[in-house]
Amino acid sequence: MTRHGGRILADQLEIQGIRRIFSVPGESFLAFLDGLHGSRIQNVVCRHEGGAAMMAEAHGKLTGRPGIAVVTRGPGGTNASCGVHVAMHDSTPMLLLIGQVPRDHRDREAFQEVDLRSLFRPIAKWAAEIEQTNRIPEYVARACHVAMSGRPGPVVLALPEDMLAEHADVADAEISTPPVQSVSNRDAERILERLHCATRPMVVIGGSLWSSKASEYLANFADNHGLPVVASFRRQHFLDNRHSNYVGDLSAGMNPELAALVRKSDLILSLGSRLGEISSNSYKLFGNSRYRPEIVQVHPDPTEIGRLWPASLGLAATPEALLERIVAFEPGRSGRNLNWLSECRTTYSRWQQQVQLPGAVELSKVIAWLSENLPDDAIITNGAGNYAAFLHRYFCYKQFGTQVAPTSGSMGYGLPAAIASKLEFPERLVVCLAGDGCFQMTANELSTALQHGASPIVIVANNGIYGTIRMHQEIKYPDRVSGTALRNPDFAALARAYGAHGETVVETSEFPSAFQRAVASNLPAVIELKLDSAAISTEVSLDEIREGLKLRSPE
Repeated sequence: MTRHGGRILADQLEIQGIRRIFSVPGESFLAFLDGLHGSRIQNVVCRHEGGAAMMAEAHGKLTGRPGIAVVTRGPGGTNASCGVHVAMHDSTPMLLLIGQVPRDHRDREAFQEVDLRSLFRPIAKWAAEIEQTNRIPEYVARACHVAMSGRPGPVVLALPEDMLAEHADVADAEISTPPVQSVSNRDAERILERLHCATRPMVVIGGSLWSSKASEYLANFADNHGLPVVASFRRQHFLDNRHSNYVGDLSAGMNPELAALVRKSDLILSLGSRLGEISSNSYKLFGNSRYRPEIVQVHPDPTEIGRLWPASLGLAATPEALLERIVAFEPGRSGRNLNWLSECRTTYSRWQQQVQLPGAVELSKVIAWLSENLPDDAIITNGAGNYAAFLHRYFCYKQFGTQVAPTSGSMGYGLPAAIASKLEFPERLVVCLAGDGCFQMTANELSTALQHGASPIVIVANNGIYGTIRMHQEIKYPDRVSGTALRNPDFAALARAYGAHGETVVETSEFPSAFQRAVASNLPAVIELKLDSAAISTEVSLDEIREGLKLRSPE
């Protein structure tokens, strides 16, 4: 039976297990919109292609299957590129489908024409253009396979308008599944031998391809061997932070005492992490002229092993595959390293102590209240900014799948991610923490949330500045403030204008009741926190920076 390309594409996505896509409509893919009519795929219509791509990335992060964004040619694709960049840095399976000019219009600078393959090749795992209608099943199956295999990541497919409109009689491809990775007893034995020879070992967890089962295996493994576990940037939810073996995270603005302990360690077992710039403190933490720990690296993509740091032992496998084998291979408890573990855990506990900062609303206390009162399975999303450092430091992640944040440091991510999270898990509480600058980059997606019945709670940390940039500006160019001030709207009123719930908090004590009202509203909600701009970091105030006090450095 012949079908037009749009219908073939919709059918193929269904076969690949896609239940939801995120889109901004365009005339370049009208045939696909027609193909979706009557399908079982939910089309979440967004307000900006960047928001749609970030929602798709968050969906992929939460489910392990490719998140799908569909946008139009030219500016639609370039707007969506920010989400592709997030997916690449976060190793998230994602598929961006972009309408393209008709094939016989190419190379004439046609309306909204862009060479999409050349544009996206540097920031995607694979970028291609489907030239023939009868090859749509092949390309979609391959795209899903590439997105999920090895180190997961984004794939971009350009879809010429006339190709989608043409009819073809073609069989559908089968569902793509990532290759099964196995670990032998000998692999597990070799890694355990290295750990047993070390006196101050550490486990660094990161990357993607984790699961709740992997988190359970990790807890057993760390407990059995007395191993301190450190989370890489924005991967704190891989192990319950209350676990006695969890000792902190290697984030922007990391605990300097933890950094010192990492340097003191004689063996780093990296499970899934690339040990990249943030987690290595600008490539200085795991090796310099004076000190280099032994690194044992486990990563699903063999090309990542030893790419940034020499690895004395490398294993191409998912963390889950290794941990399952180790737990089964040697379940016995070891009393080794307990003094070392105690030292590391004590350092983490000290880092949880709050620093007094200026302002009637103290963000550290707001985060601490959330940590103590939210359900264990509540999902927390955020974008980029100094406000996020308070979340990293003071929120205790208790369950796998509760932290959705970009390691790429992309502003505007929090709200789209919260919408995608709430659509996927409507029964769970979803909270987005956003800065005033961060929130305004995608605030228009409140309309998307209302249209599609998602009700996340957004907490806007409003200090009237681009805080991260102002902090660095005050340090590097004192008394020469330039380009970092913000004039903001009434965020609560803005939320109400969309039809959402809006609150403004001017005293810390007002927050709990405001949050409870937001939950009770059953609507998307915005709670604006009126912060003092001097409360610039978790460590020191803006005034203290000006007076010559420095942020504690992990150097």
